[in-house]
Amino acid sequence: MTNLKKLIDIMSALRGDKGCPWDKEQTRDSLKPFLLEETYEVLEALDEGDSEKIKEELGDLLFQIVFHCQLAKEKNEFDIDDVIDEISRKMLNRHPHVFGKRKFKSKEHFRKYWDEEKKREGKHKESILEGVPKALPSLLRAHKLQKKAARVGFDWKKTGDVFEKMNEELKEFRKALKNKKQPEIEDELGDIFFMLVNISRFVGVNPEDALRKTISKFISRFRYIEMKAADNKRNLSDMTLKEMDKLWDEAKKKEYRRKKYAKTR
Repeated sequence: MTNLKKLIDIMSALRGDKGCPWDKEQTRDSLKPFLLEETYEVLEALDEGDSEKIKEELGDLLFQIVFHCQLAKEKNEFDIDDVIDEISRKMLNRHPHVFGKRKFKSKEHFRKYWDEEKKREGKHKESILEGVPKALPSLLRAHKLQKKAARVGFDWKKTGDVFEKMNEELKEFRKALKNKKQPEIEDELGDIFFMLVNISRFVGVNPEDALRKTISKFISRFRYIEMKAADNKRNLSDMTLKEMDKLWDEAKKKEYRRKKYAKTR
């Protein structure tokens, strides 16, 4: 029995007559939050670079996929073998330079073929912007939409042009703040976020990854402030901003030393 077959059988038993009450009552809708949660836990493990944690979280994500396949099997729609067959067929068709004799002159030539193949699969219908899920985090969705538009030439030529547009959006945001009109402020702030995504795309950085890592740094440094305050039997609310900033800088220095040590190992 393969490991995958073993997991499928476990899932089937959990949903069976003598299975787990919780698993038996789950639906596609009820499982959505868990699928999303497990995905983000995989991303967090990848950011941390912990191979054991990555292995564990990938297993949890795989379990969610197997769960959805079991629900579909019970409805006589498809099973996990159909899912594997479909993705295998798709990858073979989309990589004829690997699994066939076709050759591409450049990455751009390959991307054009990739998009055309997705159209043949019915992925794109009326617009090249279709196919980007609405449920994606906004930064990631903006990044993907911009990349799709850029492929057909709707893009700036150089980074300087992007910064010039960014400065324009900042001026409009300051004007909106001065007018004190909340809908206008929200609209202009959205434009700034969108331009930041454009800048990240130009410098080859995924904005969702960058922000997620910054959030992790913020949590780590703030926890350092909390622990130091607790060691000194002080409440954060009783500390001055200057005192907290000093501890913040200490946390940054500790991070730098850890990274430097990790590189030398």
